[in-house]
Amino acid sequence: MRIACTGSIANDYLMTFPGRFHEQLVDGQLERLSLSFLVDSLEVRIGGVAANIAFGMGLLGHRPILVGAVGHDFPAEHEQWLRDHNVDLESVRVSQDLYTGRFLCTNDQAESQIASFYPGAMEEAREIELAPVAARVGGLDLVVVSPNDPVAMENHTREAMQLGIDVLADPSQQIARLDGDDLRPLIDGAAYLIGNDYERSLIERKTGWTGDALLDRVGTCVTTHGPKGCHIEQAGEERIAVDAVVVRDDAELEPTGAGDGFRAGFLAGLAWGLSLERCAQIGSLLGVMALETVGPQEYTVDPATARERLSAAYGDAVADEIVAYLPG
Repeated sequence: MRIACTGSIANDYLMTFPGRFHEQLVDGQLERLSLSFLVDSLEVRIGGVAANIAFGMGLLGHRPILVGAVGHDFPAEHEQWLRDHNVDLESVRVSQDLYTGRFLCTNDQAESQIASFYPGAMEEAREIELAPVAARVGGLDLVVVSPNDPVAMENHTREAMQLGIDVLADPSQQIARLDGDDLRPLIDGAAYLIGNDYERSLIERKTGWTGDALLDRVGTCVTTHGPKGCHIEQAGEERIAVDAVVVRDDAELEPTGAGDGFRAGFLAGLAWGLSLERCAQIGSLLGVMALETVGPQEYTVDPATARERLSAAYGDAVADEIVAYLPG
């Protein structure tokens, strides 16, 4: 199964505040909010939603096609890192004028985040066409449209549908910026819609589509609920609930990239032809491994550990079925 992951490719600046953001807020003064947080640590990592998803898929033995734009400053070691993890980079555009996107994120002890994103070269993603990508790789089976330049997201969605390629809609971080008129074309007719419960509520509010109306327009809706797992819905079908893989007691949590890990695992399962339930279980495994690791592309997956954690969450039979597909 040939999957193109379109979206952001960025450098992540990850910081940790040794307190809780909400304790610094003063009732009645929020309209004059002015805060500065002294952080304990700074980690610089390769990131971006599309790059994170592609990394996770490559880690599981697939060869995703990364489609996006980077700046002339994109580090050679980051490029080599992705190539070493089986990611096809031949459709990545390199801007001669703009810097690579930057994600600046501060996490607190409650796993809350305050973040900013500078798009930079991501603005040039709108110049990328999917037809040449499909021709180069012998056709595409699925196009993931994740957070990106809004025009690029619309272009990729429209072109994929015109070419008869299934779309997985993942507007996530861009939902706050987009209004209903912008969101509807990204979702209507998609084979899959994925997001967390808060994003799902925002989509319904902004588009004016109720849950049932949304299911009439999308083949499959996948909604994640953090430690409560996720659920999968299809019109006329029984809802599927999947528990989350349990976080290790001794883990230091860093949530950046956890959702991208879930998407990578889910897509890996689709590429293997597994059931939607198994896809979500693999997604939960990669999501929690990303959550327990600083940096969205620093986790690893080995069959023994995967089997142990899948077995604890879903039983031996499920673990054996999934681990049979893992490389190594």
